[in-house]
Amino acid sequence: MAPRVRPVRPSDEQAWAELYAGYRAFYRLPDDPDAVAATWRWVSGGEHGLLGLVAVDDDDRPVGLANLRRFARPSTATIGLYLDDLFTAPTARGAGVATALLHEAAAVAAAEGASVVRWITAQDNAAARRVYDAVATATPWVTYDLAPGSPRD
Repeated sequence: MAPRVRPVRPSDEQAWAELYAGYRAFYRLPDDPDAVAATWRWVSGGEHGLLGLVAVDDDDRPVGLANLRRFARPSTATIGLYLDDLFTAPTARGAGVATALLHEAAAVAAAEGASVVRWITAQDNAAARRVYDAVATATPWVTYDLAPGSPRD
């Protein structure tokens, strides 16, 4: 049976925070409880256009998360959903959690009339890319980051 996916609830805070801390650790980000707490406030409160989804087990305990936000697409004059974060608890991997979260993201996009669900991942994240390749199309685009206040040279 596929995991059930639903929006985050206030009662999910502790389990969500553990998952999000695991996500941050996976991407070798420093342990930062303040960043986790701020992100929870944004996701649970819908701030910055964010929508938090969780995949839950039979006991309604979150075992995966997806954080989405709306973004304007001027080239198509449409709105898309951007998947900022997707993470499955190590104990739930291989059970269809990520796929269920991605399918729900697509359903939300369809219900909202969004034109796309878009995300990035690390090039060497082979396990995640196998899941992504099964449900989405990889694009030829390359991602860049520019630090605020960077000189033009």
